[in-house]
Amino acid sequence: MNEIPKSFKIIKEQIKSGNLSCTKLVRQYLENINNRKDLNVFITVFDIAAIERALEIDEKINKGTAGKLAGAVFTIKDVISIKGNLLTCGSKLLSNFESNYDATVIERLLKEDAIIIGKVNCDEFAMGSSNENSYFGVTKNPIDPSRVPGGSSGASAVSVAANMCLLSLGSETGGSIRQPASFCGITGLKVTYGRISRFGLVAFASSFDSIGIFGNSNYDIAAALEVIAGYDVHDSTSSDVPVNNYIKEIEERSDPAEIKIGYVKEYFEDGLDEEIKNGILKKIELLKEKGFAIKEISLPHSKYVIQTYYILTCAEASSNLSRYDGVRYGVRSADSSGVEEMYVNTRSEGFGDEVKRRIMLGTYVLSAGYYDAYYKKGQKVRRMIMKDFENAFKEVDYIISPTTPTTAFKIGEKVEDPLAMYLNDIYTVSANLAGIPSISIPIGKDKNGLPFGLQIMGRKFDESGLLRMWNEITG
Repeated sequence: MNEIPKSFKIIKEQIKSGNLSCTKLVRQYLENINNRKDLNVFITVFDIAAIERALEIDEKINKGTAGKLAGAVFTIKDVISIKGNLLTCGSKLLSNFESNYDATVIERLLKEDAIIIGKVNCDEFAMGSSNENSYFGVTKNPIDPSRVPGGSSGASAVSVAANMCLLSLGSETGGSIRQPASFCGITGLKVTYGRISRFGLVAFASSFDSIGIFGNSNYDIAAALEVIAGYDVHDSTSSDVPVNNYIKEIEERSDPAEIKIGYVKEYFEDGLDEEIKNGILKKIELLKEKGFAIKEISLPHSKYVIQTYYILTCAEASSNLSRYDGVRYGVRSADSSGVEEMYVNTRSEGFGDEVKRRIMLGTYVLSAGYYDAYYKKGQKVRRMIMKDFENAFKEVDYIISPTTPTTAFKIGEKVEDPLAMYLNDIYTVSANLAGIPSISIPIGKDKNGLPFGLQIMGRKFDESGLLRMWNEITG
C-alpha cells in the first residue's frame, strides 16, 4: 500500500517542491485501488482518463495556471452524474445506464482542476445503512473486512479511509455521510439543505437529500466545500446565501468564552454503546477544560425521529422512483406480453428487496385512506422536530451527540431485521429532518479496534463553525 499523504496541504507542498506530481499521485492511488479490490469499492475506475487529466494538470501547475483543487483526487458516489459514464445507483435497473451530462458539483470540481479517479459503490438508490443492498455486492470495511463500512455512502468512506483518494463526494438523506465516516474512522460533513446543488444527484427523498464530503481533515473538506457550494440556477432548492471563505475561517481560533455547547440528554440513554458513550463524555470534559460552556439540553420529540423520517422519505421515494419503468431508460424486462406486464416485471426484477420495501411503505402512506394518518401527520411532527432545534439554538451554538449507537457491525448481522438496521440512523436523521449542517469527527476506537465518531450539529449555513470545532475536538 502506497503511503500517500492524507493531507491536501502536504500534497500541495510536495508538488510545489517537485517531490510529487499529479501523475505520480494518481498512479499511486491506482496501485492502492488495485491492491484492495477485495473491498469491492469501485463501480468504475477512470484509470486512463485520470492519468491523462493528471498530465494536463501537471502542465498547468508548471505554467502557474492551475485551479484551487490541483492535486486533489476524488471518488464520486455512483448516484452523482458524470457525463459519458455509468450512473448505476447500485441498482440492476440502471446497471447499463450512462449519463449524458455532468452534475453541477462535477462541473465545479473539474473547473478547479480536481481529478476524479472513479465512481464508487453504494446501497441501491442510496437506501441502506450498511452498503449491503447494492446490486454490485457488499463493500467491506477496510479496518475489518468482515464488517460493514456503513451506508449508503459506505464505499465513498472506504475509498478515503483506505487511501484510494484524498476526498470523496457522497450523498445524505438520513446519515449516509456521517454514519460511514464514523464506522471507517474519517470525517464526514453533511451540509445545510440547499448549500450544495443537487442538480445531477439522483433523487431518493428530495426534501432531505444533500451532497456531502468525506475527508481526513477539516482543511481538505473546507477546500472542497468552497468550490462546490453555492447557488445553482438548475436547482431551485439551492440557496443563494453567499459562500464563505471556509479555509480562512477554519484557521481562525474559536474563543471558548463566547461559545455554548449542548449535549442531548435523550441521546445518552438506552441503546448507546458504553465505550462510545464514555468516549464522548471524555471529549465533553476536554471542552469544559478548554473553557467552553457545556450544558445538557433536550430535544423532546427525539423519540419520533425514526418513524417520521421513514414515513416521509419512503413517501418521497415512492414518488421519485416511479420514473424507473423500463420504458425511458435502464434495464427492461424481456419476459413480458404487454405494456403493463412489462412495467411490473421490470420493476420486480430491477429493484432489490430494500428498495421495494420502501416503495411499498411510501405508496401505502400516500394512499387515500392513510394519507392524513401517516404522511400528513409526519409532516406535522417534522415541523415539531425543527422547532426543537430552533429552541435549542437559542440556548447553545452547537449540539454534540454520538454519531452512531454502535461501531461497525458484522456483514449480514442485521440484514434480516430492517428495524434494527433503521435504528442505526437514530442520532443522524434529525439533522436531515431539520435541514441543518452536521459533521462526524473520529474520536476513538473500541476494544476491538473499531473507530467511532462524535457528531456536532450547528445552525443553518454554519459549516465554518462545525469545521472550526473539528480543531477543538481533534486538537
